Amino acid sequence: MHNRKGVFRVSLKWRALAFTSLLLLALASLVAWVSNHALVKQFSQSQKTFYDRQRYEVSLTLQSSADTMRQIASLLASSPDLSHALLEGDSSDIESALSPQWPTLQLDAGLDDVSVYNSDTKRIITLGQGQDVNRATVDAKWLREVIKEEKPMRRLVCYLECRQYVAVPILAEGTDAGVIMVSRSLADVTRYMQRSSGSEVALLVTSPELTSFDRDRFLGSWNANLIALTHEDTSWPLFKSIAGEIAFSDVDGKVARYSEGDKVFEVTAIAIDRDNQQTGGRPGYFLLVSDVTSQISSISSTTRMVLLIALLGWLASEVILFIMLKNRMDRLRLISRKLPLLAQRRYDVMRDSMSPTKAFFLDELDVLEGTAIELETKLEDMEREIGLRGVELENRVKELARERDFVSGLFNTAQVLIVIHNRNGHITLTNRFCEWLTGQSGEQLSDNKFQDVFAADLVNIDEFFDGGGQQESKLVSGNGEVRTIVWYHTPLDTEGRSDYQELISVGVDITERKLAETRLLWLASRDSLTELYNRRFFEEALSRAVTPSSFGAVLYLDLDRFKEVNETSGHQSGDQLLRSVATDLSELGQGNVVARLGGDEFAILLEHASQQSAIDMAQQIANHLEQKTLHVEGRIHRASASIGIAIYPDNGAFPDELMANADYAMYLAKDDAVQRWHLLSPEQQGREEIKQRVYWVEMIRNALLNDDFELMVQPIFRLVDFDVQHYEVLLRLKDANGKSLSPGTFIPIAEQSGQIVAIDRWVLSNGIRLMSTLGDTTANLAINLSGQSLHDGDLTDFMKHEFVRHAVDPARIIIEVTETAAVTDFASARGVLESVRALGCKVALDDFGVGFSSFHYLGQFPADYIKVDGSFIQKLPESEESQLIVKAIVDIAKGMGKKTVAEFVDRSELLPYLLGYGVDYVQGFYLGKPSAVADAKFYKV
Repeated sequence: MHNRKGVFRVSLKWRALAFTSLLLLALASLVAWVSNHALVKQFSQSQKTFYDRQRYEVSLTLQSSADTMRQIASLLASSPDLSHALLEGDSSDIESALSPQWPTLQLDAGLDDVSVYNSDTKRIITLGQGQDVNRATVDAKWLREVIKEEKPMRRLVCYLECRQYVAVPILAEGTDAGVIMVSRSLADVTRYMQRSSGSEVALLVTSPELTSFDRDRFLGSWNANLIALTHEDTSWPLFKSIAGEIAFSDVDGKVARYSEGDKVFEVTAIAIDRDNQQTGGRPGYFLLVSDVTSQISSISSTTRMVLLIALLGWLASEVILFIMLKNRMDRLRLISRKLPLLAQRRYDVMRDSMSPTKAFFLDELDVLEGTAIELETKLEDMEREIGLRGVELENRVKELARERDFVSGLFNTAQVLIVIHNRNGHITLTNRFCEWLTGQSGEQLSDNKFQDVFAADLVNIDEFFDGGGQQESKLVSGNGEVRTIVWYHTPLDTEGRSDYQELISVGVDITERKLAETRLLWLASRDSLTELYNRRFFEEALSRAVTPSSFGAVLYLDLDRFKEVNETSGHQSGDQLLRSVATDLSELGQGNVVARLGGDEFAILLEHASQQSAIDMAQQIANHLEQKTLHVEGRIHRASASIGIAIYPDNGAFPDELMANADYAMYLAKDDAVQRWHLLSPEQQGREEIKQRVYWVEMIRNALLNDDFELMVQPIFRLVDFDVQHYEVLLRLKDANGKSLSPGTFIPIAEQSGQIVAIDRWVLSNGIRLMSTLGDTTANLAINLSGQSLHDGDLTDFMKHEFVRHAVDPARIIIEVTETAAVTDFASARGVLESVRALGCKVALDDFGVGFSSFHYLGQFPADYIKVDGSFIQKLPESEESQLIVKAIVDIAKGMGKKTVAEFVDRSELLPYLLGYGVDYVQGFYLGKPSAVADAKFYKV
């Protein structure tokens, strides 16, 4: 074999050497890098431990120093001579009492000064350096606090220098006679730090004001003055150089590295705990400079050694690999020259020139050589056995038989109907599932036509013999059940015979799917608790019924005292009562649309009913429910209801107007102590209340169409630090004059007319869109939902769509519902809100505490936040009852892992109470009033 022209030939041996060289060099570099990384990481960790220990040593040393000073001051304060002299007010006697001990205190205890103050915090005498003490170090307020608390106090102040102060009250004859104060500098602490750390240590004070002082050890770039430092002759130039190269912010609580010549230093500043905020002092630090040259050099030398060893290993490996490959590649070239003999059919020449290798250990070349010899033998044998190809044909026949068996098995085990029939409809083949479903054998099916057995309701089946297709039909099974089948028709290839065509029809049983679809359609229009029609279906039916040429009536029912049932006997009893009432209404209103609008409200649509028919129906329902009772644990609840009657078109030509009038009539019925129903008269319809109700219904409709609503936000603060955590979204309606109207003017009408769900969706959509515009703020938004939306089965799908459309994380939205709305229909509310939480949103229970059953429901309700009703918050300072209620709510909420929010915080006097109770968040006019979105200050991350 010759090399192809233009192709560069590279030996396999050299390819292997080049590849292994690259690999080993990469590994050597990786090993060196990993070793260096591990050493650097280990060194960094040890240094971190060292600096953490130094910070602890500073704190411990300062504490020990303060304790020693307190003991000395306490001994001095307990001197009878000092107490007597202080009562007498004689400064000479006070000095006489202290002077004998002063040299010992100054030399042994290291005190710089001792000062004595009378009970009016006026300084009487000072021994030592105290007469130069700046007024910022000691203030009368602190000394008065020492006298008031009657206990020693200490402070550390850095000004022109850093000093520790300890003040101890002096008691004489049972009264506060004054204060004795001792102080000393931190120079000893600096020396101790140098001995314990082995580093150069400096005590410095930083402040922009220091530029006005003349200091020999002033670091201008840091605005710092070195009060004390170790080994000043050698360390001062080093500190000065470091300050010129490194910013102080890089060493304040951090570690910076500095190089000078061939030496490497690490620099860090340890802040001194101090009371400078109260005394007007300046920040003080211990500055540590550690020489890490030897450690850095050790890491570098170790890395070089690892790299050298790795390179030597690479070189040795390449030499060994070259020796191993040379001999084997020579044998490989020999085999490659002999293989062309096979193509020339010179089997004898190849057999004579090659012989099998006999060795104890065989490698791939030995196997290749043996394989080449074996191949020569095989090729020679194949030429003699060409006549045996018939065996292969036989094997192919067997394989086809296996395929046939597979198809047959699949044909009879598939759980679908498979029927082959011709153009005349005669069945030629069926599978076992056809026999099982029809209850007939294959022979019986073959005697019938396809349409007679499987698809009697199908027409024009002949058209599928040309191009196939799909149809749906009914099939009566062997046990008499009617099944829904989808047929997929495909014509079979008949090898060009137009006179005889067959069609394979595959039928899929979709009966269960059809039933599920029917069930879903039923659920979409039904109330899950009572199985009556829901509000959406009722509104659609009302819209279809109210036309210019139609007439009829609407009965609007509201159960009386239903809330008492929930609060006294539990929501299970309330649900039981609602189901019982729904059953009675279905029977009494049979043939009409009976719906549950939400909570304890029901409605009946009487199409083509006269006024008298509507009155008769209302009387019948009122009388029937008046007799209905529910017995729960000895309590008796009556199912009485107030019924409002509105006739159309007399009381309204539009569905919204008609529902508003029916709702108004229902409220008039509640005020009627004689009869439980009320028919709205023309005179009442003309009253101002009805006109206003119609006006607001129309105004809300226009606002939804023209986007006349606007959002406002009110901040909610975290109580411990008054950080804004989230904002409550509030709704306003703009009237014709552009004035913003509060929700109290239009929300009640919207709830009665059924428009509240549309308003809730508007607020949700625009609130989520607002969140998408806030960007990287820390704000979360709390959005209120009405009780009627808790019966909206499509609520979670709508919210999911809005979150995806605006690319908003659901975890940043809090859904607020009132306690009353939540417990009125507890089961439905809990189900909907659990779905909302499953999306990732949080849930807040608003106006909590006004219901008698609040605590009973709290453990079962899926809420993350509890908003304490503002009626309790506003009366906290004046009402012990409100204090007990708020504290109980907060304690129970904390026990259940829920956060609490206090509403209506309108004055500062409420904050100490709320902080003491452990309230998490506060909201109110005192902290932040509602503002338009454009004017709100959303805090950035």
